[in-house]
Amino acid sequence: MKLALRPRLTDSQSFAFIIYGMVVAFCTYSCMYAFRKPIMVATFSGQAYEGIDYKIWVISAQLLGYTASKFMGIKVVSELGGSGRAWGILLLISISGLALGLFALTPAPYNLIFVFLNGLPLGMVWGLIFSYLEGRRSTELLGVGLAVTQIFSSGLVKTIGKSLLIDWHISEIWMPFITGLLFLLPLLLFVQLLNLIPPPSTQDIQQRAKRKPMNRQERWRFFTTFMLGLVFLILVYTFLTVYRDFRDNFSADIWNSLGYSQNTLIFTQTEIPIFLIVLGCVGLMIMVKSNYLAFLLTHLFVMVGVGIVGISTRLFQMGYLSPEGWMILGGLGLYLAYTTFSLMLFERLMSTFKYVGTVGFILYLADSCGYLASVILLFYKNFAYPQLTLIDFFIAMSYWLSGTCIILILLSLIYFQFKYTKKIKKHFFYNPKISTIDS
Repeated sequence: MKLALRPRLTDSQSFAFIIYGMVVAFCTYSCMYAFRKPIMVATFSGQAYEGIDYKIWVISAQLLGYTASKFMGIKVVSELGGSGRAWGILLLISISGLALGLFALTPAPYNLIFVFLNGLPLGMVWGLIFSYLEGRRSTELLGVGLAVTQIFSSGLVKTIGKSLLIDWHISEIWMPFITGLLFLLPLLLFVQLLNLIPPPSTQDIQQRAKRKPMNRQERWRFFTTFMLGLVFLILVYTFLTVYRDFRDNFSADIWNSLGYSQNTLIFTQTEIPIFLIVLGCVGLMIMVKSNYLAFLLTHLFVMVGVGIVGISTRLFQMGYLSPEGWMILGGLGLYLAYTTFSLMLFERLMSTFKYVGTVGFILYLADSCGYLASVILLFYKNFAYPQLTLIDFFIAMSYWLSGTCIILILLSLIYFQFKYTKKIKKHFFYNPKISTIDS
């Protein structure tokens, strides 16, 4: 298989390479989702400990583990070389699956430690997979397969999980483990296929920046170079992550509140239109050759996306949108902003300023802040506003996301415009025959 595929994967601009990379990244990360998201379908109704709903305990435990994993990933993902990535992916997901089995075997609430251990390895999987794709002329298209997994596959594994509950009468405690088992063999296959992707070519490095592991000093140098702008961007990413995580974790409860409790297909029915539209929008970005222009356009995508979230929520409250229409439009706005941000913004930032390093570092720094904020928000909602329904809290979050992120992304735009102009003037001064640093 290696001998047959390797010659066709040498050109990162070729149709065969792009399709191969998209599909393999998509399928590999989809298998990871089967070990993380199905537990969110279970409601654990009637169970509470210390006056707190058991579902809140479960989500909090997994989220704490996932958050810790993101902080670990700042170092691990940014420093890991290419040789250990495939084994790393398999090891991390295997540990997570074993934790689900122990969760089912251990009585509540003592099994919460295994929900924590389920989330602990998984936060690093995204960075390991993306490291196969970054730094290429076609990174945006390649990354589409990975980015839209968060839209499509989350709904897919939840549909499978809910089908196991309703159609196959599997208990809520065993359903997450069984769902993961269904994806174990595909995981082995797709990780092997992922590992066949060669490193970036000379042409890739010329158009983008060279990618290499970053040690502690290099990470700190990168952060201080763009500190204020990165603070704005990380705050935006934090708000997007908190909103996406809340929507994803409580989607089953939100749909139940909206009257869709017996519809096992509602997750895929509403996520597929979002998946297709975001896929098209992100895919168009590969046509933008100028790294700086693409960097600016990504800011615009974020503003439009969070604007859609706020407007659709208002239309729903006024009665102009059905619950299904609201969830689709709100999800579209969210993922238009979140996907373009996570996939393109930091990638084009490094390419614009020709910074040698890895996107994994700054993405994991932003992810760490986002998931830590998600944990804080979860406890804040439960203790500060326990009487507030999920729907009302979600609506309030929608307005906060929309207003705050538009302001922050505008501040980021102003900062990087100044930073880029300053860089151009300096570069032009030392190289009067060259008028731009962007490729």
